[in-house]
Amino acid sequence: MSSLPIVAIVGRPNVGKSTLFNRMVGQRAAIVEDTAGTTRDRVYGETDWNGRRFMMVDTGGLELEPGTSIEERVQDQARVAIDEADLVLFVVDASAGLAPLDYEVADRLRKAHRPTILVINKADNVRREAEGAEFYALGFDPAITISAAHGRNTGDLADLIVEHLPPASEAPEAEAAPSVLPEEDLPTDAELEELAAADIGPPRVAIVGRPNTGKSTLVNRVLGKERMIVSETPGTTRDAVDAEVTVDGEPMVLIDTAGIRRRGSIQRGTEHYSVLRSLKAIDRADVAVVLTDAVEGFTAQDAHVVGHVLEAGKGLVLVINKWDAIEKDDKTADDWLHTLRRDAPYLQWADIVFASGLTGQRVDRILRQARRVAEERYRRVPTADVNRVVGEAVAAHTPPVARGRQAKILYATQVAVAPPTFVIFVNDPELFHFSYRRYLENQLRDAFGFAGTPIRLRFRARAAGERPRARRTRAAAR
Repeated sequence: MSSLPIVAIVGRPNVGKSTLFNRMVGQRAAIVEDTAGTTRDRVYGETDWNGRRFMMVDTGGLELEPGTSIEERVQDQARVAIDEADLVLFVVDASAGLAPLDYEVADRLRKAHRPTILVINKADNVRREAEGAEFYALGFDPAITISAAHGRNTGDLADLIVEHLPPASEAPEAEAAPSVLPEEDLPTDAELEELAAADIGPPRVAIVGRPNTGKSTLVNRVLGKERMIVSETPGTTRDAVDAEVTVDGEPMVLIDTAGIRRRGSIQRGTEHYSVLRSLKAIDRADVAVVLTDAVEGFTAQDAHVVGHVLEAGKGLVLVINKWDAIEKDDKTADDWLHTLRRDAPYLQWADIVFASGLTGQRVDRILRQARRVAEERYRRVPTADVNRVVGEAVAAHTPPVARGRQAKILYATQVAVAPPTFVIFVNDPELFHFSYRRYLENQLRDAFGFAGTPIRLRFRARAAGERPRARRTRAAAR
């Protein structure tokens, strides 16, 4: 991300910056509402035009006199975006007309000495386009009238952006390799070897949890600067925000998210969309670092968040945050673990870290654990080894008789990674009780690890003696 030129979108509140951002990146990455001040943190999104890739940055509205501490930090976020930008899009509102605050923003941009394009937004028709001529008094060239909501002239704006970006690097950009094979097909070991060797890119780690558990504080501690606005007020973070970091010399992408509450507790409007962004962040992550509050304990809302992670098949690191804020002795951590294992047995395989984002205690360990879990999600096991472990498990504990029939396992193989997925061919899937399926999962974990990542077992019926059909490797197919 850091090698791409950065285009910052700035302007006073409610001029359509987030609508333009979403239009340019081709997805609803930023929350859009008619309410001024919806955007708070800097939101990044990668896009390309005519073969040129660049990074767009959405910012909160610039104001003369912020009324709260959060609004003051929104202004700081916007100023940082301007400082790091290679090009600035100064967005104004044709429907509202030229305002005194537009002149103030113009003065700030001139002092920043950044190349700037004046974007006269909400010019939805010819009349509005003509009225937008008054904004030329701000003294910026080039200028263009557009409608971000309807896509009017946004292609011309993209042409202007590419024209005013710094010269492109000569280095070719590598394409990301696919990471998961179709579950319906049975890959050969050679194909799984090829998959394991593929460059899957930096692991994406989503920082998630219920509101006010210290997610943004943790991200800021890692980054060493206030990239995310931090406040005692729950719900300060609204958009999912990406940040690239380096851990032991290797890149990693952190995704800070809004707090996730139970469905019945979510308010309509901004919070609704914030939670949707958080759930999408989990979907596009490799690992979710779930923060819970050491002072309040592991609550039903924490279990709700963990449930989203497990349902999505993502790796999990559970962080007991604010560990500095409680009285403890040499048995406190053990007591915590005992309670967790008892009340949440589905966390038996999860990595658990006691940490403090405020003081930095064990923050490095969180990142290293997240990287290790990401690697475990892509672990593949040769078919011979899978069948050996399953065979030993069956020999030690024969499947039970159900409905007067003996349950039989015929064959097993791994068919996918991220998460690791195994197909076990049996005489009748309905003969296998949940407890025996969990037993086989535990045997596979004991043999191969898979720490911190869910694994999936699919039981399928197959006639006795039949073996999966052979498939050519990609190399042979070519």
